[in-house]
Amino acid sequence: MNKKIWLLFVGLTVMLLLTACGTKSKEDVLTDLKEKVETKGYKADAEMTLKMGTEPQTYEVEVWHKDPDFYRVNLKNSAKNQSQMILKNEEGVYVLTPALNKSFKFQSEWPENSSQAYLYESLVKDIEEDKDVKFSATDKYYVFETKTRYQNNKMLPTQEITFSRKDLSPVSVKVKDVEGVALVTVKFSNVKFDVSFDKKDFDLQKSMTAAKMVIPVMGEVEDKNFTVKYPEEPLEGVSLVEEKKMASENGNRVILTYDGEKSYTIIQEKAVVAPATAGPIVSKGDPVDLGFTIGEVTDSKVSWTFEGVDYTIASTDLTRDELVTVARSVQGEAIK
Repeated sequence: MNKKIWLLFVGLTVMLLLTACGTKSKEDVLTDLKEKVETKGYKADAEMTLKMGTEPQTYEVEVWHKDPDFYRVNLKNSAKNQSQMILKNEEGVYVLTPALNKSFKFQSEWPENSSQAYLYESLVKDIEEDKDVKFSATDKYYVFETKTRYQNNKMLPTQEITFSRKDLSPVSVKVKDVEGVALVTVKFSNVKFDVSFDKKDFDLQKSMTAAKMVIPVMGEVEDKNFTVKYPEEPLEGVSLVEEKKMASENGNRVILTYDGEKSYTIIQEKAVVAPATAGPIVSKGDPVDLGFTIGEVTDSKVSWTFEGVDYTIASTDLTRDELVTVARSVQGEAIK
């Protein structure tokens, strides 16, 4: 065998070996991911770390999904004694806060209407809808860099999603700001596909009972005083012009008025534990992920509860994106 034939033979052998090793294109991997999404159900545990306040906050996340559209997502921050559950069944979308014995019912398209960093099918949809998605592969992982579909994606425009080459399970998600800094990081563990669920696993009362076992209902909200929090990002051209304290049935109510190029009002007061017989509160808005908690947003206000305090931002000037941006920054140390 002469040298030229030998080199040709070696080249063909290398090409065949590479093919046998399963080198796949971006399109091939996306096709496989879309097929994997069709699983009848899955369970996943994750650790979600947020770096949007003065100190990082870490949440334990437990996800149950029954195809096609039943969800149960439990988010717990043990350090803050904070727990919430997002539940979706055939009756609607619910957000449960077990410590206050409260649940809100939404007629919402969640989770289809926005990115959800801890939901497998949402990550695949993010990849599918980004025509400029970037792709790379290592011997263990497939990595995609995509745009996000957050309602306020100007704040968190991109993300890096990593999947295992072995079984296409999600490994991690890094959601980044405009400077490429990861402000939200999700690390997955114990991902199990083809899990069977019953409808009753997504029942409202059963889910609330399970949530209360993790975070029991408070007897009452103990301290009627609380530390007032100010937005770290009040929006450009806007400043605090008035702060009022008023007496309410639950203690003090604080009203912050911001004015300038746009105006809005922030109301803060101690949360109330709902009676044991209380049913879901019907909301006209949509659930919104504020990072540190799940809130409710409409065209004129955003509201949420965190660490036993109710917050509301009301405005006829701000867009939904702006309401959410300000709400996300009302945390950490008090900054005027």
